[in-house]
Parts: sequence; C-alpha cells; structure tokens
Amino acid sequence: MENIMLTLPGNDDYFTQEAYKVLRTNVQFCGQDIKVIVLTSCNENEGKTTVALHLGRSLAELGKTVLVIDADMRKSVMAGRNSNAKAPIGLSEVLSGLADTEHAVCKTQYPNLNVLFSGKYPPNPVELLGGKYFSALIDEARKHYDYILIDTPPLGMVIDAAVAANSSDGVLLVIGNPKLKSSLAKEVISQLEKGGSKILGVVRNFIPENSKSYYYSGKKYRNAYYKPNTSK
Repeated sequence: MENIMLTLPGNDDYFTQEAYKVLRTNVQFCGQDIKVIVLTSCNENEGKTTVALHLGRSLAELGKTVLVIDADMRKSVMAGRNSNAKAPIGLSEVLSGLADTEHAVCKTQYPNLNVLFSGKYPPNPVELLGGKYFSALIDEARKHYDYILIDTPPLGMVIDAAVAANSSDGVLLVIGNPKLKSSLAKEVISQLEKGGSKILGVVRNFIPENSKSYYYSGKKYRNAYYKPNTSK
C-alpha cells in the first residue's frame, strides 16, 4: 500500500471545515445502513471531488475507516490535482485484473483515510462499473471500511454515476454552478430515481461568502446540505 499526500483546498479554513462537519453529521443521520455513497454532479467543475475528499477526511477524524474511490475513469483529476501520487495504478487496473486492490489502494497522511485512484483511462468505463468485479470490489470494501465514497463523472454528461449507484446505498448530488438550469438538475435526479437509487441529499457548493444558506449564516461557509423533499 503506497503512502501519498493529499492536498485539499480550504484545508486550513476553519469555516470550511465546520461546513464539512455539518455535512458529515447529516450523512450519519441518513442511517447506519448507509455505508457506500456515490457523489456526482450535473456538470464538470462543480467541486464533487473536493467534497468527496473533505467528507472522507471529516469522517476519518471521528475514527471511521474511509475509502474514497475515484471512479471517474474518463477524465479524472484527483491524483494529479489533489495528491503527490505519480501515475498511480488504480480502479481501472483492478477491475481489468491487471492489479490487486491491496497494491492499488493508497494510504494518506490522514489516519483511517485511504484512496483508490482511477488509474489509466480504459476504453470501456461503463462496462467496468456495471460489471461483477466492481460489485465484488464494493462488497469486499464493506468488510473493511465504515464508509466508501465513490467519486463519479457528472451524470448530466455521462451515465457512469447511475451505473455505479447500483452498488451503493445512496447518492449525494453536488451542485456548484449557480447558473445551473433546474431542468438539468431534475433530469439528473430523474435518472437516478429510474435506476432505483436513493438520493441522500444535495450539497450546494461554492456558496458566496456573503450569502446565507439553509444551514449556514456565517460569512465563509463554502457548502450546504439539503435533504430533498420526496413527498409527491
């Protein structure tokens, strides 16, 4: 297991860390049976990878064992942008039988927090995520970790998140674009619901410093969690 260093934006900002603690609490209140969580978004650059890593770190601070899986095997930036790892083997190699999980998982500087990067870009990411080996990987990870967070590509662009969600206990939708069209958000939610996914809530990311959100009223909070209204 390789040791790597993670770089997390806002790592030294008190208010940012407090915001993630609130998100962590809301995730825990989703229930003890919620262990495997898919994170996705509608578009690119909405901050879901940052949210996944920060949430993983925050859960690990409670003594929970956490594995963050980078399942964006199309256009991942996690290894290059958020770590010092150099071309690490990862999920694509594990699912293709080219590497075993033990050697692909990386240990971070944060106790209890491990990461499985995406690896090299395969020609068939959807097939890998929908195959029996991904399901088996998640089933095995459940035995060793309290939480497994799966960072996936934007569902508004490709179907990967909905496929990966079949092996999860729920989905968090990260919205960071203030100009996001409601029609696209509804389309993404509908896609998840059609697949039988449980939507745990929405993380509103990149909130302006001077705005007020449903959960926060401070100047520097960067995200907020909203529980969706599932009543008809």
